[in-house]
Amino acid sequence: MTYPESHSGDNQTISDVFILVGFSYLNKLQILLFVVVLMTYLVTVMGNLLVILLIKLNPSLHTPMYFFLVNLSFVQICFTTSVFPQLLVHLLVEQKTISFGGCAAQMYTITIMGLTECCLLAVMAFDRYVAICQPLHYTTIVSGRVCALLAGTSWFIGISVEVAQTTWIFSLPFCSSNRIHHFFCDIPPLLKMVCTDTSKNNIMVLIVSVVFIMGPFLLIILSYICITCTILRLPSAEGRHKAFSTCSSHLTVVSLFYGLALISYLGAKSSSNPENDQIIALMNTTVIPMSSPIIYTLRNKDVKGALRKTLAKSISFHNWRH
Repeated sequence: MTYPESHSGDNQTISDVFILVGFSYLNKLQILLFVVVLMTYLVTVMGNLLVILLIKLNPSLHTPMYFFLVNLSFVQICFTTSVFPQLLVHLLVEQKTISFGGCAAQMYTITIMGLTECCLLAVMAFDRYVAICQPLHYTTIVSGRVCALLAGTSWFIGISVEVAQTTWIFSLPFCSSNRIHHFFCDIPPLLKMVCTDTSKNNIMVLIVSVVFIMGPFLLIILSYICITCTILRLPSAEGRHKAFSTCSSHLTVVSLFYGLALISYLGAKSSSNPENDQIIALMNTTVIPMSSPIIYTLRNKDVKGALRKTLAKSISFHNWRH
C-alpha cells in the first residue's frame, strides 16, 4: 500500500492519515518488542486495577491518601491504554497508520493524563505534609470535601489546560510529511510537521511545562522540606522511621516520575536521533505506570495487609463453596 504523503509547501496540507513510523527500523525484532510491551501493559493494568480493588474492598484503606491513590491508578490505566494497544497492533502490521482524529484523541488523552498525574502527585505530597506536620488537625484539614476538591482540581487543570493546548496544536497548518517519527502522537514530533514558524508555539509549550509541570514539582519539594524538618525534630528514632515510612512510597514514585522526565528532556536535547528519543519515551511510558502499583503494594504495610486479608477471604469463600 502506498500512503498519501505531501511535501512541504505554503499551500499544501497533509492528508487525513498519519504514519507512525515507530519501531519499524527494528524489523523482525518488533516481535520481541511486542512480547515485552504486551507483558508490561498487562502487568500495568492488572497491578493498578488490583490497587483500586483492594482500596475499594477494605474500609481500613478509605483514607485521603488511598483516595488519591485510586485516582492515580486510574490515570495510569488510561495513560497506558491510550498508547500501548495501538503500539501492539503497529508492531505486528506493516501499515502503521492513524487517522487525524485518532491522533488528536490520543494526544488529548496522553497530555490530560500526564498533567493530571503531576497535579495528583503534588496533592499527595500535601496530604503527607498535613499528616506529618499537622497531625492533630489532619482530619479537619484533609476532610472528605477537601479531598474531592483537590482531586477535582487536579482533573480540572489537566483537562482544561491540555484540551486547550492540544486543540490549538491541531488547529495549526500541517504542511510537512505525514510521517510521525514516533510510536504515538506526541507534541514535539507534531510541531515539527507545522509549516509556519513554531517559535511562539514552542514558547507556549515551554510556559505550560514550567507552570503546570514544574509548579507541582516545586510544591512537592516544599512539602518534603517541611516534612524532613518535622521528622528530624522527632525525639525517637522509631518515631522518625515510622513517619518517614508513611511517605516513602510516594517519594519513590515522585523520584521515578520526575527523574525519568528529566532524562527524557535531556535526552531529547542532547540527541537529534528520533530512534533514541523513542527508546527514552518508551521507558518513560512503561516504567512509572508499571512500577507505581508494585511500589505501593510492596512498600506499604497497610496495602500488604489488605491484600493478605482479601486473599484469605477469597480462599475461605472458595473452600466454603466446595
